[in-house]
Formats: sequence, structure tokens, C-alpha cells
Amino acid sequence: MKHVVVIFDENVSFDHYFGTYPKAANTDGTTFTPAKDTPKNIDTLAHAGLLEKNPNLYTPKRLAPSQAMTCDQNHSYGPEQYAANGGKADKFVENTEVSKCTGLFGEPGLVMDYYDGNTVTGLWNYAQHYALSDRSFSSGYGPSSPGAVELVSGQTHGIVSTDPKSSTEDPKQTDKPDPATVSSPDAQGVGTMINDPDPAFDDCSDKDHTSGSALGRFKGRNIGDLLNAKDVSWGWFQGGFRPSTPWGGKQGSYAKCSGTTHPNVGGASSVDYSPHHAPFQYYKSTANPHHLPPKNVSEIGHSGQANHNYDLTDFDAALKTGHLPSVSFLKAAEYQDGHAGYSDPVDEQHFLVEQINAIQKSPQWKDTAVVVAYDDSDGWYDHAYAKPTNGSRDTTTGSNGKATDSPACQSAPRPAGGYQDRCGPGPRQPLLVISPYSKANKVDHTPTEQTSITRFIEDNWHTGRIGDASFDARANSLSGLFDFRHPNNTQVLLKQDGSVDSVHRSGHYTTSALAASAPIADALTPHRLAGADGSAASGDSVLLPVGIAAGALVFGTAATVLVLRRRRTA
Repeated sequence: MKHVVVIFDENVSFDHYFGTYPKAANTDGTTFTPAKDTPKNIDTLAHAGLLEKNPNLYTPKRLAPSQAMTCDQNHSYGPEQYAANGGKADKFVENTEVSKCTGLFGEPGLVMDYYDGNTVTGLWNYAQHYALSDRSFSSGYGPSSPGAVELVSGQTHGIVSTDPKSSTEDPKQTDKPDPATVSSPDAQGVGTMINDPDPAFDDCSDKDHTSGSALGRFKGRNIGDLLNAKDVSWGWFQGGFRPSTPWGGKQGSYAKCSGTTHPNVGGASSVDYSPHHAPFQYYKSTANPHHLPPKNVSEIGHSGQANHNYDLTDFDAALKTGHLPSVSFLKAAEYQDGHAGYSDPVDEQHFLVEQINAIQKSPQWKDTAVVVAYDDSDGWYDHAYAKPTNGSRDTTTGSNGKATDSPACQSAPRPAGGYQDRCGPGPRQPLLVISPYSKANKVDHTPTEQTSITRFIEDNWHTGRIGDASFDARANSLSGLFDFRHPNNTQVLLKQDGSVDSVHRSGHYTTSALAASAPIADALTPHRLAGADGSAASGDSVLLPVGIAAGALVFGTAATVLVLRRRRTA
């Protein structure tokens, strides 16, 4: 495997998009008909019997394509914990629901609602032809920025608050750093990220430096540092990264991004670029503060003035000219990233289909794995629960008037590295692998998390681990989503509405490609799980039979479990 492309979208729980998969209502939207051999033992709302009898205040309702633009739900670190309620998953309405907002669809019980294959048709069709996980979770609880940082470092500890007037310089620490930026700080002001501060090394932070909010800078390493050390090409490509006003070249001046906007399907416009969605901009070693472009296409993915941070148009150029980096992270412009409140599943689908079609049409497709994943759940209801393997004991009062960490997190195993506010795994989200070497129309039940993607990259290019209690040490492999010995050899091009345009199976791929994919093939062999402190666990990972009734799957260590319960009826 020569190329991995991670498409990292926004704010979706698994049940919100796949709650009735593979059965769609087919009363509106794009018609979806599943293949006869589609797996039936999938941990969905429908399979769990939670559509009509549910322990929450409201039962889940189907959202139609006409209701694509919805209110953004509360997806803060503490409220998400209390919504899960230690595995009962019965307090979502009280803790994460936002049912009223201006100009968007909202109703009581909205947080419980879901879309089906008549709206998120593209994702359902990708699942039909490639591999879907129904056991993939956030590495921790909380919003977008922590989720993005988990993806690239598995470590949300190590953030310091910086003065926005000197954001590209080392901060001047105080005894009390901004609590919106740093949680549980030590004597040097170093703590954990649980909110969405903008990154310190970004001219476009704080709305092009027009506000005075504290910014955040991370110490430590990320996957970009590891790839650089191995001379592996990589890049983060984000919509709107090319500034609307270029940097003037003088110290104290800034590039600006606010001038580039697009309307969503509802007609509302938003600025394309979101600084707090760009995780490498929090690290001085991997930041491109002035949003400088690459000098030429051949520089993309390599050292240069862009320092591995690019606009999405640079990804298109690299793909078309055969300069695709080994590792690419794609982030849509805000209107297409799927985040409720300013984006939606329809605009998100347009982005996914356009990007994946382009990759599949390219010569690089034959040795590429596309991973579609999400940064957080947005607080949307999901009935599955991962019992925390990493606890936290932050008892300071949160925005909801309760202790920041819930009883379930406070009673979980001691925090790795002694770092508070990293309770997890968190909520469940969709995860798909789209590749000639992914399993076809298969649903994998192996517990994984955002940092499993990090580990996948580390193992394929033998970079070693990030260290400092990064969750890459505990994360399970993505191996259950691949089959290198029996390639599916399939190219599936979709239409903009998510329906299938064409399916082409080629004999070009053979099992001899396994030898050419030796690094990734070796990495996907079963491994011993790591303990919460990164040490070897006492036993191998074990996958028990899948069941929606009370049961357990090993997650993280041999002594801790992922609990999937049948909920009590209301």
C-alpha cells in the first residue's frame, strides 16, 4: 500500500447516519436497495430494538432529506459523558440536545433523530461495496479540536495558552492560563485541550486576528513529525486554506481567510476555512502560519515553505499530476464538512463523492486506501458505549453545573501519564475503508478509535510510536477492514446524489500485490493490546461473538471491556 488518504469529516454519530442500515424508508430522497448478501448482524438502532422502545425522553425519528439543515447539538466534553450515563445512554435530551435555533430545522427530541440511505446514500453505497466499522469510537469525549488532535497525535495533553498578539511565538505563561484553552494546568500552565481554541501558529486564527481570544499551542510530537523523520511524504489539505488576502511579508502582518465563503444547500454562507479544524497548526514543527502555498506541484508532500499544510486545490493538483503524497489528510470547507448548524449531510456527500471519484479515477487508486472518519459525534444520540479504559478525575464545575468528569470517567482506570481530561474512548462514529484491498460489503466489529488511524499510518511506514501516553499505544488495528489476499478489485463511481453511477471490477489487482504492500500487511497482523500506560497487556486481544444483548468486547487491555447493552425499555 503506497497511499493512505484520510477524509476527516465533522460531527456525526454512527446511529445518526447508520441507525437503520441497510434498510431505508424509500419514501423520499434517493432510492436505496441493499444487496441480498448485506450483513445482518450490525449494531444499529433497528437491530437493537431501540426505534420504538427507548429509555430516553423521546424515541428516535427519521429525518428526511428536506430536513438536512438542523440545529448543532451540544458536543462538549462533560455533557457527552453525562448523556452516555455510564452505558445506559438514556440522558441525551437532558445533556446534549439543542432543539431550537434560527433558520434551521429543530424539534423536541431532535438529538435522537437519524438519517437513512435516502439522504446519506453515498455513504451507504460505499458501505455496500467496501468496509464499514460499527465499533469505532472517538479516542475521547468532546468537540472538534480534541478529535482532530487525537487523529494526528493521540494526545490532547500538552497544550499551553498563548497571547493572540504574538501567536507565532512561545507564550508567556501565567499561573492561571485561559480555562477555555487549557484544562487542568500544571504549575507551568501546561494542561489538556477539551474545548475549541484556535491554533497559535495560524494567521487566520481569532477571525483573522480581529478578536482577542487566547490561542493554543501544543508541545510534543505528532504523526507529521514521525513521517518527516522517516522521509515519508505527507500533507494536510483543507478547504479555504489558500488565504483570501495573502501574507504581506512583514513581521506583525497576517494573511486573512475570511474573504473566501460558500453557501450550503440552505443558502447560508460560511467562511470556508476553520482554524480549529487544522490540527497541525497547533504545533510549531508542522505549522504553516502564513498559509504559504507550495512553490510547485512536485513540492507537495515534501519540505518547503508550505510545511505540509495546503489548500484542497493542491491535493487535486497532486493527484492529477501523479504527485500524491504517501499520507494525505483531507478536510472539507466548512459548508461541506457535515457539521450541523452550517453544513449538512447533502453538502457533505457532494464533497465525499467528488473527492473519492477523483481518487478512484486516478492511477494511484490501485494502491490506495481511503479512510472516511469523523472528529466527534456532535452530541447526536448513539446507543453503543465504550467503557472508559482511560479515566479522568476533574471535579471542577463544568458549563452544565456538574463536575467536568462524570462518575463513569472518575471511576475508570487511572489516567495514562497522570494527564486529566482525557477520558475515553468516547462516542461511536462511522468509519469506512474504501480501497481495492478493503473487504467488500462487510461490517467489522473490532473496537477501534480515531487513533487507530494514527497507528495504521505508523505501522505501514514503521515510524514508531508518538509516546508520552499517546493513545496510539492502546489503539487496535484497522486490519478487520482489509483483505490483502483477496482484493475486491472494484472501482465504484457515484453520482452526486449518492446513487451508483458505475461499478468496474478489474483483474489488474492480484494477490502478488501483498508482497508490494509488505509494511502494511505486516502491520495488520494481530498484536497484543497495550495497557493504559503504554505497557504490554497481559493477553492477546479477543473478539467475542457480536450480540446486541448485554455482552462485552475487549477494548484496550485484556482487563477492560467495551460494553454494548440492550437498553431498558421506556
